[in-house]
Amino acid sequence: MVGCSNLFKQLGISLKRRTSSISTSNTLIASSFVSEKKMDYSTSGHHQQNQHQQEAVDFVDFLNASPSPFHAVHEASGRLEKAGFEKISEKDEWHLKKKGKYYFTRNGSSLVAFVVGDKYQAGQGGFSIVGAHTDSPCLKVKPISKKESVGYIEVGVQLYGGGIWHTWFDRDLGIAGRVMVQQHDGTYKHTLVHIKKPILRVPTLAIHLDGSANEAFKFNKETQMLPILATAAKSSLNAKKEERAWGPDQTKNHHPALINVLAETMKVEARQICDFELCLFDTQPATLGGLYDEFVFSARLDNLGMTYCSLMALIQSCNDVSDESNIRLISLFDNEEIGSTSAHGANSNLLPCTMERILSSNVGSKSAPKNIKVAFEQAVHKSMLVSADMAHAVNPNYAEKYEENHRPQMHKGTVIKINANQRYATTAPTSLILREIARQKEVPIQEFVVRNDSSCGSTIGPMLSAKLGIRTVDIGNPQLSMHSIRETGGVDDVKHGTDLLKAFFELFPSVDARVFVD
Repeated sequence: MVGCSNLFKQLGISLKRRTSSISTSNTLIASSFVSEKKMDYSTSGHHQQNQHQQEAVDFVDFLNASPSPFHAVHEASGRLEKAGFEKISEKDEWHLKKKGKYYFTRNGSSLVAFVVGDKYQAGQGGFSIVGAHTDSPCLKVKPISKKESVGYIEVGVQLYGGGIWHTWFDRDLGIAGRVMVQQHDGTYKHTLVHIKKPILRVPTLAIHLDGSANEAFKFNKETQMLPILATAAKSSLNAKKEERAWGPDQTKNHHPALINVLAETMKVEARQICDFELCLFDTQPATLGGLYDEFVFSARLDNLGMTYCSLMALIQSCNDVSDESNIRLISLFDNEEIGSTSAHGANSNLLPCTMERILSSNVGSKSAPKNIKVAFEQAVHKSMLVSADMAHAVNPNYAEKYEENHRPQMHKGTVIKINANQRYATTAPTSLILREIARQKEVPIQEFVVRNDSSCGSTIGPMLSAKLGIRTVDIGNPQLSMHSIRETGGVDDVKHGTDLLKAFFELFPSVDARVFVD
């Protein structure tokens, strides 16, 4: 077995993860069972990491800090503030300036950030926009979740989005999300909670009791996909004596054991918990994998993959705006997986209102435009949206499911997605613009279309393109097992996606000036 010792060293991996810090914003965050040491994801620790691996490791940190859309926005906000972005609010009047860097959140689950170019002039400049989404398919705790069956305490859950639900069975599940906590002064605080201990599990039926399990795994989503929280016997032995106190009593709707573990994690009294939006997540951390550390194994790659690339592209390009005539903007929406029709989804007024408010400020001129409607329409036609949502890499075990000339591969670049039926919003001019930008920066690009006998997913691209009348291109990094509880992406593609979007911010106005259509 010559050389085996080196192979085993190469395959060793540490699964320790840093603790998320307290936000400087109005959001509180609490987590449990966290190691203080930063996780080492690389299996080649004796070799200097290249830039692709370094960015992938940072992405893995982002993934592990973002078990819910609320946490993803919290993590993004912290990175923006570290890069010098100023937090503003939709409730307040905006006082913008050239070269200014700003961001705001809506519902704690959507985020908009933008940079004003130094040469931006109202009525002349446009918007360079990247749109992505923060949500992923998951199980969400029901408003009344208390259930008990044959000696087990169970938690009622709703299925959110179009997950590959059989992958959620027999996984170690934690809980994360936001809790509305009543303070002692009578106010209510949006507080994040992240229980990393595996406290829940959806058990499969033993094959001895279902001989057809390997033929077709069928289950009832309402009655057979209930996570187990505890046994009734242990729950009874460990029950806490509740004293009457101020605040609501959530134990009427949820088992006291669940409420108590939330309260203990957040270091509040159980009766301070007024309401919550909680999702279940796989406690197995995201990590680099494959023999050569070429893969990212994780939940929520769709679409935290492109959320991360969008965020980092804006941050990495935010200080080089001396010759910028546009507004560089990212919009990270919630609720894409369920159609985007919410107050904080892509089908809301979030993006158009943001653009109108920027235009109505006097940044780039002595006074705001007299006719905001006309100014908005002019700006839209000088703008472009990159709809950034993960794409399908060819699966070697199901290669026949892919169109033979459009089989994206990992490490070979971000994918331009095209569909004749407008499930994607890409057109020839928008594809050309992005290809030229990629060519100038030597960033690899691939193409994807579905087979004619296959269904096709969609993105926020067609919706926003129709709503705003804005030119749009749909792109995404290639991945395997989309909507599984455990997905696979490529290490090199993290940097490819970031570099492409950074190049878009830097080069779009100059490339667009050479493209003539209308």
